[in-house]
Amino acid sequence: MKKSKPEPIPVMDYRQYRRARRLVHECCNYDGGHCIALDDGEECVCVQSISYSLLCRWFRAAVLPLDRELETALFHRLDAKRCAVCGALFTPGSNRAKYCPECAGRMKRIKAAQRKRKQRAKCHALGAKNPL
Repeated sequence: MKKSKPEPIPVMDYRQYRRARRLVHECCNYDGGHCIALDDGEECVCVQSISYSLLCRWFRAAVLPLDRELETALFHRLDAKRCAVCGALFTPGSNRAKYCPECAGRMKRIKAAQRKRKQRAKCHALGAKNPL
């Protein structure tokens, strides 16, 4: 069986570290600054709360997806795009993606309304007249 190359551990800058530090409190293994998963009789400090690297696999799998923009910045650096509306980082589903998932639905409705408005303006049945 072929051994897969381990993925490199992402290193965070200070802003990313602060965002991750706030997320640590959402972890189900976090208990007052200590990690329940690492507890083997004596309390152990949560490694994710003191490190600039993403060391905890549980944090990566279960907690980090709560902050999509931070996850994209750390794991999908080469694939990431900025939303044309809000400027948030997101991982595009195709090469044509322009908006993050939150803005995509709103922009779809706005564009559809503009398209229908233009279509209705052309319609002769609604009283649009061409001056000669």
